[in-house]
Amino acid sequence: MIFSDERRINLKQWIVYLVGLLVMTFGIVLVIQADLGSAPWDVLHIGLYKQFGLTIGSWTIFVGIIVLSTSAILAKAFPKLGAFLNMLLCGIFIDMYLLIPWLKTPASMVGQFLMLSLGIIFMAYGMAIYVSANVGTGPRDSLMLVIMQITKMKVQWIRFIMEVLVLTVGWMLGGPVGVGTIVFCLTIGHVTGFALPQCQKIINNWIEKRRANIVTETSNSL
Repeated sequence: MIFSDERRINLKQWIVYLVGLLVMTFGIVLVIQADLGSAPWDVLHIGLYKQFGLTIGSWTIFVGIIVLSTSAILAKAFPKLGAFLNMLLCGIFIDMYLLIPWLKTPASMVGQFLMLSLGIIFMAYGMAIYVSANVGTGPRDSLMLVIMQITKMKVQWIRFIMEVLVLTVGWMLGGPVGVGTIVFCLTIGHVTGFALPQCQKIINNWIEKRRANIVTETSNSL
């Protein structure tokens, strides 16, 4: 019985992870469709899409493969399952949301800023949810952590350098850089920092409550 319940807990963690990715990618698409400038990595993905075709989601996956392979080589370790799923599912979900016919750029500037703001909130809470599931990080976070271990640099500086590089390349490829990009860069860290403790508390309580029930049931059966 205990093994069955433990598997149920793992299943709950993966469900939380999946929900987090669904929420986060919906936020990504809201920011893209607001058409005020995208997040740095999405500027790169959209720039590649404009130059070489395919889909934005496809380039999200291809870039993820390159980033994940780089982190695996530097770390000399095989990536975790969560990193693979993050890379693959994010690309699929982005393309799925972009097919929604009513999810278009608002006609007014006020509507665009509202969509941008909602997108940032969805992205932040989505990241907080999937991180709280504790089943692995995405390709970009994996690379950032590996570089931090090798160089001993602060994570903030590594993230800043990485995002400036991808933003520059994406802009040169024709990716959308604008006021939305600036707003995103200035706010996403703060909103995620606000969302993460909330999500961790709720999700951890949910999972730990189930663990406590398992211990009680096991003790009673002895």
